[in-house]
Amino acid sequence: MGPLDLHTAMVLLMSCHFQLTSAVASNFLMTGPKAYLTYAGSVQVGTQNGIDECKYQFAWDRWNCPDSATQQKGLRRATRETSFVHAISAAGVMYTLTRNCSLGDLDNCGCDVSKNGKIGGRGWLWGGCSDNVDFGERISKQYVDAQETGQDSRAAVNLHNNAAGRLAVKATMKRICRCHGMSESCSVQTCWTQLSDFREIGNYLKMKHSQAQKLDVDKKRMRAGNSADSRGAFVDAFGSIAPTELIYLEDSPDYCRKNSSLGLYGTEDRECLQHGDGLTQWERRSCRRLCHECGLRVEETRTEVVSSCNCKFHWCCKVNCEDCSQVIVKHVCARREAGDGHGFRRRYRGPK
Repeated sequence: MGPLDLHTAMVLLMSCHFQLTSAVASNFLMTGPKAYLTYAGSVQVGTQNGIDECKYQFAWDRWNCPDSATQQKGLRRATRETSFVHAISAAGVMYTLTRNCSLGDLDNCGCDVSKNGKIGGRGWLWGGCSDNVDFGERISKQYVDAQETGQDSRAAVNLHNNAAGRLAVKATMKRICRCHGMSESCSVQTCWTQLSDFREIGNYLKMKHSQAQKLDVDKKRMRAGNSADSRGAFVDAFGSIAPTELIYLEDSPDYCRKNSSLGLYGTEDRECLQHGDGLTQWERRSCRRLCHECGLRVEETRTEVVSSCNCKFHWCCKVNCEDCSQVIVKHVCARREAGDGHGFRRRYRGPK
């Protein structure tokens, strides 16, 4: 049997829960099979959205959120990058559940109107249809956190990062207002809260990834076998960590190099960006980061692509097209040839 990815793990977990619905008296499971399956679909879509966002955010980093990172083997390591995978996946599930709830796609769930009619601030009242993030957070926690069955420091770190991902959804929400009054004077506004675009959540968590803190757990107390000591070690380690911050236990491996045992492919043959309109500073530096700092050179490849163009419709009924060729230029990281070093030394600067 092959390694499990997040999708497969979710499906297996949901199957186990479904078989236990008659025995487990939780409000969530007691909503019935129809609602349960609807939630399950949202969880699956949300997980995939999180993985897709991970690949987008790290497309030009040495670690580019490979498929191995979302499999059980990759998730066993508690690195800075794994912290992002857990956070963005939990955020994706919460986001999708919240959005589907507000759209009315889920049974017994809709807008959050709990604050409607109350004064929110000077000149505005709560009203409208606020996205129901409390529902999304609650169901996301039941699904995603249920995967962590261990009692060790790694499980505690994963649960913390899951929660940080859900907090990111709340931190990036925006307030939308509508004016009321004579002749659109806007003397009073009605406001509600709305989910931001998921890209904003990804950007927020990418920043948290760069600021992630390594957790220092007292291993001696953990190995003592005393549950009180173990809990005390956790409390001491987590004491100074804000719930919104990502944390990790292990240093990241060298992502420049291929490591089959860890499912890492290295940066050789990776594409990088040198020129182009609208590139961010991070993208413009990708060749230096992926190639030069990993001891590789930048190789330019040119590929001619022929496609149909200048098509014209002739009555009746024929379309004539010309063949147009276009040269696609790409830059990839390649090994340095013998004598090409010129005194070059590899400048690895961490897992960027």
